[in-house]
Amino acid sequence: MIPATLEQLEQVRKECRTMVRKRATASAGTTLVPLPGTDVLADVGMLMQLLPAINNKFGLSQKQLDGMDPETKSMIYGFVMSIGSKVIGRMITKELVVQILKRVGVRVATKTVAKFVPFAGQGLAAALSFTAMRYVGNKHVDDCYEVVKRMIEQRELIPGEPAPSALEEANSDDVKVEVKSVSSNDTHEPANDSKDQ
Repeated sequence: MIPATLEQLEQVRKECRTMVRKRATASAGTTLVPLPGTDVLADVGMLMQLLPAINNKFGLSQKQLDGMDPETKSMIYGFVMSIGSKVIGRMITKELVVQILKRVGVRVATKTVAKFVPFAGQGLAAALSFTAMRYVGNKHVDDCYEVVKRMIEQRELIPGEPAPSALEEANSDDVKVEVKSVSSNDTHEPANDSKDQ
């Protein structure tokens, strides 16, 4: 489900950044395996799990978007297109992940070559792997955050349609509003009576 408030959205972003940091650390660890290509295959596998998990946390997976009303879905896809994400609301495939890794390809290629330089090379490869995985993951987190933030802000601007956060507050304040309106009517009646006299 899409976060309804900016506070909830911020909490989801923190959770996703923690997931990214854990996967980036695991990615750095895979560079210690001295077999060519194992680290890149591991990165592809990790991203194929990480990116859908981030989409899901923000309520932006393909399945979640398919279940939305057409107006909301259209609004979200408009925001996705405006930021240029190729991952939000899509099925994450191996080919898509490889395209993403090609964007940070210099780092991946350097990492693969560097790990064969004794000692310092493996350290450099681990650092590059961590940095590349963290970059891809955090970029996706930031894109998802921006889309949901725009949606929350847009909902607040639509006249007659309360923002999700306003709905929660209205439900808890309904009783108070009714009591206030009754008490305000009571105070007006005596004033009207005094004018009539």
